[in-house]
Amino acid sequence: MSLTPTTVVHADLASFVSFGEALTDMIRVGPDDWRSRSGGSPWNVAIAMSRLGQLSAFAGGLSKDPFGQDLWQASADACLDLRFIQQFAKSPLIAYVHQVDPPEYAFVGDDSADLHFRPHALPAGWRRALRWAHFGSISLTREPLAARLIALAESLKDEGVKISYDPNYRITMDSRYDRTLERMCRMADVIKVSDEDLRGLFRSRDHHLGLAQIAAWNPRAIVMLTLGERGAQLFHPKGDLSAAPPRLETVGDTIGAGDASMAGLLYSLMNGPQHDAEEHLRWAVAAGAAACSGTSVHGLTAGLVSALVDRVEIKRAELA
Repeated sequence: MSLTPTTVVHADLASFVSFGEALTDMIRVGPDDWRSRSGGSPWNVAIAMSRLGQLSAFAGGLSKDPFGQDLWQASADACLDLRFIQQFAKSPLIAYVHQVDPPEYAFVGDDSADLHFRPHALPAGWRRALRWAHFGSISLTREPLAARLIALAESLKDEGVKISYDPNYRITMDSRYDRTLERMCRMADVIKVSDEDLRGLFRSRDHHLGLAQIAAWNPRAIVMLTLGERGAQLFHPKGDLSAAPPRLETVGDTIGAGDASMAGLLYSLMNGPQHDAEEHLRWAVAAGAAACSGTSVHGLTAGLVSALVDRVEIKRAELA
């Protein structure tokens, strides 16, 4: 293992850490043309949280080649705490996005750098500074990384750290993933799923069945259901709500919008725990809309999201 020396960006260790994979999306933009973009759901969430103003880190393994260096530079540009990133002389993790709407992915990464991440090599004292840890996506399907991350999540939960979870369904999450899904849902304080996630994870055309199972596993969890252009629903111990996103003059690339919504919700929960469920949902939906307005997760700011918050329409949830 090799850890790249860093210039410490923050005097204090991150209070929010997102664990999992960072990767390079190869997006098909024509019959024979592809465009690369740094991504990965857990990495996107960390980027969005930092852009919103939260002291944040992405904890995972990157390759040392140009793909990994691009991810490293983008992490530095977003002011993530770079001490949580580990670099290895291994191959990069690549996601080929051969269809954008709806997105369809193929992942390539045998013995790639992400699999070599070691939690024990994180900076001294990081657990004492941590308030919230985020997990999810394909990192929880890729061994031996998955076992390390699940064990880490359970140990952090035992220490009183808040846990958020976004399964971010992909086709590799078949019946072999069922146990991981249940374990993560039972321990998480916040769970984000889309209707498409639920249909894939629970192998049912009716996504309400998946919602009911999550509620049975963990009735205390805050659950956000994202519905694309229809907005989102929040199932909260203080009430269930539905939100319609603000109308945008232009809609750009929607890749990463769900990650931005997750970050908006977590940012609101971390910085306004006294606020009601309506405010938290407004922040989540406004952040997702801001990412779709052409900024992506990299262009988010608290000011940009705040300008959209009051334009989010809230009502009592009716199951969609």
